[in-house]
Amino acid sequence: MSEPVLVVRDLHVTYPGDVPAVRGVDFVLRPGETLGLAGESGCGKSTIAGALLRLLPAGTKVTGDVLLDGEDVLALRPGRLRAVRWTALSIVFQGALHSLNPVQRIGDQIAEPIRVHGLASGDADVRLRVGELLETVGLPASRASDFPHQLSGGQRQRVLIALALACDPRVLVADEPTTALDVMVQAQVLRLLEELQQELGLAMLFITHDLSTLAYVCRRLAVMYAGRIVEEGPSDQVFAAPAHPYTAALAAAFPVIGDPRYRMAPSGLGGDPPDPRSVPSGCPFHPRCTLSVDECASWEVERRPAGDDRWAACLHVGRSAS
Repeated sequence: MSEPVLVVRDLHVTYPGDVPAVRGVDFVLRPGETLGLAGESGCGKSTIAGALLRLLPAGTKVTGDVLLDGEDVLALRPGRLRAVRWTALSIVFQGALHSLNPVQRIGDQIAEPIRVHGLASGDADVRLRVGELLETVGLPASRASDFPHQLSGGQRQRVLIALALACDPRVLVADEPTTALDVMVQAQVLRLLEELQQELGLAMLFITHDLSTLAYVCRRLAVMYAGRIVEEGPSDQVFAAPAHPYTAALAAAFPVIGDPRYRMAPSGLGGDPPDPRSVPSGCPFHPRCTLSVDECASWEVERRPAGDDRWAACLHVGRSAS
């Protein structure tokens, strides 16, 4: 088995005002692997993305280890961090319309990291590289002269992907890359990411709230709740037979077209995620869990084996296996 390209250990992120958004997250990403990260809004997914590239607001406290090819990103000096961003680790932000500069042509925006990192010898080489990147994501090179508002939502998302690939990174973080896109365009973007990942050998962290999307795109799947990963394993197994009640509730929230069992069936996910400043004791999901027992409110959350290369942080996992 190949050595990991990205190792995250005991990652904690606390926003100003003592707001803990991520509470002890661990995962490993190997070359050519895609790890999916799922969960409701507010569970800490995008915070992890920002922490990996050190893009979080000033005053945010980040502790733990983020090892990129063995080098701790959290300990890098500004000059070295600038050299690593985009060349080794890059990101596709959610909301392309808000991520692209509305008054700059898309070709100039893609060219900027190429120039900053000195990956082209002159203007002609830069333009050639920009054209190649646009064609790689399915857009004609001639669109380089367009402004963002002249493109459709799917085309803008493809531009963001081209921008993230500009410096041939080893790891790509895709943060909700299909947000605000219609179903057909979502499928096109997902297919493009899958093809690029296989063609370029990228290691990819794919973040979304949609378990069904991750089951299609990713080999492994991690599910987050209240700042922690509560289940991880092969994506097809996690989606088809969830071990954690929260994962099961998320999966049930996405109906299967043509399956009568999903007609008018409740998702089992009532209530709202907890406020990060007042996370419930014990298992943080127990106030919303249909399987909750008294012990869940005091049980110290820990990983339990849930099958081959799988685990879940649920009291019932160990009991059902015994």
